[in-house]
This record gives sequence, structure tokens and C-alpha cells, in this order.
Amino acid sequence: MKHTFQSMLKTGSSLRAVAVTGVSLIAFAAHPALAQGQPTQENLQENRAAPADSGLIIVTGSRIARPTVESTAPLQIIDDAVIDESGATNIQEVLLENPVFGTPALSRTNSAFLTSGTGVATVDLRNLGSDRTLVLINGRRVVSSLPGSATVDLNVIPTQFVERIDILTGGASSLYGSDAVAGVVNFVYKQNFNGIEANGQYGLTEEGDDIRYQANLTAGTDVADGNGNIMVHFGYSNEKGLYSRQRKNTRVDDYDKFAFTGDPADFGTSIAPFFSSFPPQGRFITSGGTFTYDANNNLQAGFSTNGPDVDGDGFGDGGPLANGFNRQQFRTLAVPVERYTFAAAGDYGLTDTINVFFEGTFNKTSSSRIIEPFPLESGGPNGVFPSGGGYNIENFVTRATAAGGQERVIAANPFVPDAILNAATDSNGDGLRDIGFARRLSDFGPRSGTTERDFYRFVVGFDGTIADERFRWDASYNYGQVNENQISSGQVNVVNFRDALAVQQDFDDVNGNGSTEDLICVNAEARANGCVPANIFGAGSLSPEAVAYIQAQGTFQTGIKQHVAQANLSGSLLELPAGPLGVAVGAEYRKEEAFEDSDALTNAGLNAGNKIPDTRGSFDVIEGFAEVSVPILADTPFFELLEVGGAVRVAKYSTVGTTFSYNGTVAWQPIEDVRVRGTYARSVRAPNVAELFSGLSQTFPSGITDPCVGVGLTGGGALGDNCRAAPGVLDNIRNNGGSFTINQADLQGISGFNGGNPDLNEEKADSYTAGVVINPRSITALRNLTLTADYYNIKIEDVIAAFPRQFTLSQCYEQGNDTFCDLITRRPTGTAVNSAGSIDLINALSVNAAILKTEGVDVTANWTTGLGFIGDDRLALRVAYNHVIKNDYTPLAGEDVDPSAGEIGDAKDSFTANVTYSNDDVRIGFTGTWIGKSYEDDQFCAAYDLDPKCISVPAQFYLDMQTTFLVDDHFEFYVGADNLLDNNAPNLLSGTSFNVTGSDTAADVYDIFGRRFYAGARVRF
Repeated sequence: MKHTFQSMLKTGSSLRAVAVTGVSLIAFAAHPALAQGQPTQENLQENRAAPADSGLIIVTGSRIARPTVESTAPLQIIDDAVIDESGATNIQEVLLENPVFGTPALSRTNSAFLTSGTGVATVDLRNLGSDRTLVLINGRRVVSSLPGSATVDLNVIPTQFVERIDILTGGASSLYGSDAVAGVVNFVYKQNFNGIEANGQYGLTEEGDDIRYQANLTAGTDVADGNGNIMVHFGYSNEKGLYSRQRKNTRVDDYDKFAFTGDPADFGTSIAPFFSSFPPQGRFITSGGTFTYDANNNLQAGFSTNGPDVDGDGFGDGGPLANGFNRQQFRTLAVPVERYTFAAAGDYGLTDTINVFFEGTFNKTSSSRIIEPFPLESGGPNGVFPSGGGYNIENFVTRATAAGGQERVIAANPFVPDAILNAATDSNGDGLRDIGFARRLSDFGPRSGTTERDFYRFVVGFDGTIADERFRWDASYNYGQVNENQISSGQVNVVNFRDALAVQQDFDDVNGNGSTEDLICVNAEARANGCVPANIFGAGSLSPEAVAYIQAQGTFQTGIKQHVAQANLSGSLLELPAGPLGVAVGAEYRKEEAFEDSDALTNAGLNAGNKIPDTRGSFDVIEGFAEVSVPILADTPFFELLEVGGAVRVAKYSTVGTTFSYNGTVAWQPIEDVRVRGTYARSVRAPNVAELFSGLSQTFPSGITDPCVGVGLTGGGALGDNCRAAPGVLDNIRNNGGSFTINQADLQGISGFNGGNPDLNEEKADSYTAGVVINPRSITALRNLTLTADYYNIKIEDVIAAFPRQFTLSQCYEQGNDTFCDLITRRPTGTAVNSAGSIDLINALSVNAAILKTEGVDVTANWTTGLGFIGDDRLALRVAYNHVIKNDYTPLAGEDVDPSAGEIGDAKDSFTANVTYSNDDVRIGFTGTWIGKSYEDDQFCAAYDLDPKCISVPAQFYLDMQTTFLVDDHFEFYVGADNLLDNNAPNLLSGTSFNVTGSDTAADVYDIFGRRFYAGARVRF
């Protein structure tokens, strides 16, 4: 399902308690708070008037400590009651129900096939990218869990330790620094907790899988006669995971299946299942035909990938030629995640005006994945023999002669069946017959990976008051560190495989075992290194010894560190006729560093995968900010309040130099019941370590179309001239009947490198918001109703991104842009006739060029009322609705816009609504989440000359519920159900834009689990 800073300055327990109450309760009335149990207006007024030591508090969206508590920025608040009622194991589940959040970059349901980030949980405000959403804990930065990025893993958040979540939407860099382009998500921990709170919960799906359970304990107490407080939290959770074979709409067996074969006619058509053409028994290609093995391991001519997998063994069962491989039988649909969390917080009043505080969090997250056994082929860019020519089934071998000498002869690999040997020819001119092969390495078992991620974070600091408590100050040091270790199995050492495929009879007993009949590797050096002959013909033919010699374990380690030192001062500078002039100033130093280390085979691209380099880098920044809030009018007709404000931040980076961000705000309250607000903000995002320092990582893009195909010796306009300027293209035209011609192998052989760019500059964003808050206090029946409506408009320029490769080709050959032509390398003259001039490399390096723009409207409603039926019973309603007007991406200014509003994962309309009934004995709540009708990517449809809305997904509605039984003041137990209506995720064709591999749907958008239940208990003392 799709789906700020508000901290309390502290001197003593009484001030903190009142500040928390004042901010929380009044924020619920003033802003679109997704909170349970909204306070009555009488309580609001009482809290507004309550004195509290200095009387100054911090308002979310501002760093100024002041007695007023209204915010000019759009703000939503989720409190701990909402978290409890969700039954969520991970806080990401709660956030994604809110329509201000887009499709997460990483979650349990979309990370199984990634080389890193498995099991990470992220959030993405406005679908502008996770790196543009700043995540804070208690108003301070959190170290990233993805090396080189600013993306925070929500697994590190102790769910039951959270008091509330503040969601500030819109640019906020002037207040919080880089990365707050789309907004801020601030997790506020509980404070001044006294007592013990424990809970345990167990859940599972209706199918009895994806078992989830958790246990949490929070304890706190005052110390030193109430002059301090210390609190600790221990948490454990385990989500067992889900496999594709465990759901009918994702496994492939004896029923029809939606799939996309590359033919637009397949859209919306139910077709028979087809499987991978890499079968465990091997597929062997010769000039005389294709061969494979049947279910009884008998060699046969011909091959087919159609037919259902009735018995679930991974093989097609539709006849003797149906030998494709059913990958769905082995894929992970939702990765398992296990978490251990420890958090602590405390403070102590050194004097009446100085306080010391600390926070600490440790989290260990473990995740794993299983996917189908490795597919390997003889040729191709990631094959055993990437230069082509296939697998030599004959080898030049040395053997003894009868006269005692030695001769070099041609000998056939003894493993090769006669039928294949007789059908093969010499395809590369080396005098030896060869074949091509494709084989699923089921002998290795499924590919698997385990990830261990350790998170450390601690904060120490001081705060207090000066100038007769008119000003608050704080100074702190924040250190964060994340270490990740990943181990994967099922990969291949390509060099060892090449040696193991070159096999001969041991004519001269070179291995000294007394036999001249056994088989050995041809290469003597390989034999000395333990080479074992590899038989790839037939299922299960690879010996355990050969597997041990060929297989390669992959490793991946990362390390991330963050240092932040900051100091802030805020308060009332002087008293104006309309109220106090509020000011805040502060300074911050931050250093970020990260590294990624892969194993040597991965670095060299010798594990049948892409070449990936190690990366490391760091940067630091010194920042200063100032904020002012000026009341203009108050308590006058049509001007209950008129206030303007602004902030500016200057930052000096060791990488991009000096950056500026600023904002302006206005709030007008014509009458007590209506408040109009507006903001403008210039925000920035400095490039992160990966964008700056990533080395060149190899990739083999698919779906590339060469614009030069068909170009002749003359004509074609600018396109023809630009294509013929490449000598290889001209040579190809002359040798192919006057037209540039390539084959499918040339397209599949296109490679390229992705990489960072140390010359990047910062992104710049302009955001506008305008809204109204209505609280009809004068109408008794509606005095507890709060309505908000906010318009937002965010435009980001100089977006850091690589140009799409097809766009690069278009710019070079159709537009004649030399900058893009420099990213393309074509094969030279002298290569094979059809390969001369074909594309060899298209590189994609990060640049500041693209434009992102989003625009929309948020509407929220909160209402509570007493019913008077049973004791102190109440009814509470909360709704949050989002309408996306546009969400556009432009790769380069002046070029065509790629709109995504209304596409899958970015529905134009979505909402979440909750209704809760409660009395002294029970609380019953229902939450509904609605995702509007959505469409396939229009660019994908255009590539096949189809209507821009060639695939659509109907609107989806999910209903959750929970019932809590309040036994007494200390004990309650609850039961709940998610996806109560048991909605199936909509089918999306495999091979289309939003299909998450292995899920046959957009698993990061729609619910893939089905109806599920949970039960738990809470104890409080």
C-alpha cells in the first residue's frame, strides 16, 4: 500500500512535561494530525494558557522557541496510539498508509533481487526519491544505512519507543540542511517515562505463512529526587518471509498466466505459461540443431519453454519438449527480516538552568533471500566465453607416442554426446568444433544471500536557558555508524569454469593414480590448482567436486560513519505590539564517510556478473542558520493574527563549495476559526558520497534501439550524417548492401559503465505551499473538527542523475550533441561484417541536468465527539487525502517531459481514513486505504506504438481493523486483521515497467500477502 522537526528544549522535568503536552495537543488541533483521541477544545484552551517555566516551546517546522504553537508549514502527526493500533512490526508499514508518501525505494517486497539493500525499509515523500526525504530522530540527523547515500533504514527505529512521528512536507533545507527537499520525517522518542511497558505480538497470514512476531520492553524512572530521568528499551521482531510459490497468483503451475513476451498483442491476453530457456539439463546449440534432455535425462533434439509445472519441481511438464525452467518456484516474494534493538535516553539537571542529556540506539538487522539457481551460457557479455565462439568440444591435447615422444592432437571432450559432436562445426575459425550452451546450475542449489547490518548511534549534549529564561540553547554531538556484511552463494568463478570445461582422457596418467582411463582438465596449471572436469550434459551431471571447484562465494562489506556537532539558540528578542519577535540562530558541523568493498571476482567481473568496483569517499560541511518570526497584527478585526517569518542557511561543503537556502512564511488568521498559511522555500541537496565518488560499474542494458539502423550511404538528413561519421558504421554500410545492419547479438552485447562524478554541484529546489486550517469552534457540534487543505508545488533543478541511454543515443545522432556522443563507443572497422560500427559502450555518469516537478493538494480532516451511550465513549474520525496534479521528469531542459502522475505507484488520487469507537472497556478501529486507478508507464507504451494508457490497474481498497480489550489500568490485549477483504494484488505482466521480479505485480505498491491476522497484549505499570 502506498502510501520535522518538533523537539522539546529542556531544563527540568516540569518544563519538558508541559512542553510535550502543549506541542502535541495543540498541534493536533492546528494541523492535519493522523492521531487517535484528539483533545477537546476546552483542553486545548487550558493547555494554551498553562504557564511552563520559561513558557517557550519548539514548534515543528520552526526552530524558534516561543509561546505560540501554530505552524505555517503543512504538518501531519502520527502519535503512538495510531502506531499501536496498526499492529505494525516495522514503522514503514504505518507511514506507507499515508498518501503523502510514494513508493518506497526499498522494502521487504522489492529488495530480493538487489545486490545490496536487502530488507532495508525506506520512505519517499512526494515520490521525489528517498535521498530527498530527510529522516530525523528527536530533531537530529540519522546515519544512513545505504553506503554513499542519505537514505535511512527504518528498521533502526524502535517502533514501541516512538511517541509520535512528525511529517513536515515541503522544502525545509533552511531549517534542517541538505536533503530536506521533499520534506522531513521526524521520529520523536518517548521522554520522562516512569514505569514499565511491555508488549508481545504474534501474527500470520490466512495461508499460515509469513509469520511475524515481536516482543518489546520499555522501562523508565526518575533519578536524583526527580532531577533526572533514564529510560531504556529492548525490542525484538521477526518476519519470516514469503516465497513466490506460496501464492497462486505468483507461482506458475497448471493455469494460464499473464506474461509479456515482447509482442504488444500479449497485453491483456491470458497465455500458457512459458519458462526460462536456461534448463537444469542444459540446452545445446550447434549449426546442426538444438539439443536438450527430457525428463528421463535422455538426449533429444528440439527445445520448448511452454507447459505448466504441475508437480512444482521447477521443470515444465507439458510434454517431451517442454523443458524450460520455472524460476517462480525458487523466488523470494518478501524477504525475511529479524531485528534486535536497544535504545536508551536520559537527562540530568546540573543546575536550575543547565541540563545534560543523552540518547543511544543499537540495532542489528538480519535479512536473507533465496532466488533461482544461476543461469549460465557459453557466450554473451556475462558468459563463460564472452568473446564468442562457443564452448570448444574439441581441444588440442598432448599425448605420448609409441616411440616415446609427444604429439599434439585434436581430441574430443569425452563428456560430449555423439549426436551433439556430429552436429557441431567450427564457428570461429580456430580449427576446432564448438557449441553454444545455456544451463541452469541447479547442481549448485538456489542462489542465496545473507545480510547482517549493525547500526550504532549516540547523542550527548547540554541545554538550558539564559536571560531570565527568555532564550533556550542547546549544544550536542551526534555520532552514527553502520556496518554491513553480506555473503552470497551460487555464483560462478568463470576462469575456473573455462578450465573445467576443457577435458581430456588422462592418456599418460599425469595425475599419478595408476589409471589412463579417467578424465582430467587439459590445462596443467589448472590441474595444479585443483581443477576438476565439469560435465554439463544432462540434469545433475556436475559432480560435487566440480561444483566445489567452480562455485564462487560473493562477499560485500560496507561501512558508514556520520559525525554531527551543532548548537542552537532561540527565543524572544523583544516584545512588539502584536507579540514577541522570535529569533533562532545556530551552527552545525557534519562529516559523512562511506565505503563499499566487494570480493575480487566481482571487482574483476569474473563471477559471470557485472564488473563492480569498490567505492569510498567522504565530505564535510560547516553550516550556519538564522530564523526570524515577526508578528504584524493581533486581536484586531479581520486580523486575529498576521505573522511573517523567514530563515536563511549558509553551508560550505568540502565538495561543492558554498550553498544557500532560505524560506519565507506568512500566517493570517482573519477570525478565530480560520487560519490561512503559505510558505516559499529554496532548498538544496548536496551530492552524496556515491554520486561523487562511485567508480565505473559495468552494466549490460537491455531494450536499446540503435538509431543508425537502416541508414544508407547517402541521405537520412542530420541523423544519416552523424551516423556515417563513425568509420565502423560506414564500413558496415558498404559491406551490407548499402544499409547499416546489425544482428540481435550486437544489441545484446551492448555494455556500458555507470559512475559518479566528482564535479557535481548541488540540486536546487523551489517549493510553494498555500493552505487553510478550519476549526469551527463557535459551532458546538463541530468544535472538535479540524479541516485542512494545502496546495504544494515543488520544482527541483540540476537534478543529479545519469541520462537514460536511449536518450543519449537520440541526443547524439538526432540532435548532433557532441557531449552525448562522447559517451558512446562504436566497434571499429575490421570487425565482423555485421558487427562493424555496432555499439560497444554507452556510459552513464551522474550529471546536474534533469528537472523534477510535482504539484498537488493535501486535504485532511480530524473529528472527535462523545456519544454518551456507554460511559465515556467516543467516536474519532481522521482522513488524509492526496491529489497529484503532476509529477514530471525532464532529463534535460527543453526536452520532452516524462509525466508519472497517475502511473502505478503514483496514483493521482489516494486516501487513508480511520474511524475508532472507544469506551472504558474496548476500542474498535477500522482503517481504509484507497489507491486510485493507475496506468503503465507511458514511455513503455509509446515504445510499442500503443495508447499511453495501454495497461491499467483498477482502484484498490484495503481495509484493516483492530479491537483492543482494556482489562484494567495495567493490562490490555488486542486482535487485528490486515487486508480484511482479502484483496489479491493486481496482475502486472512480467517484463513491464512496474512488475517487481518474482511477484507478477507492483509488490512495493499493492498488498501481496492477502488477509492476515495478529494478536497481542500490553502490560503497563
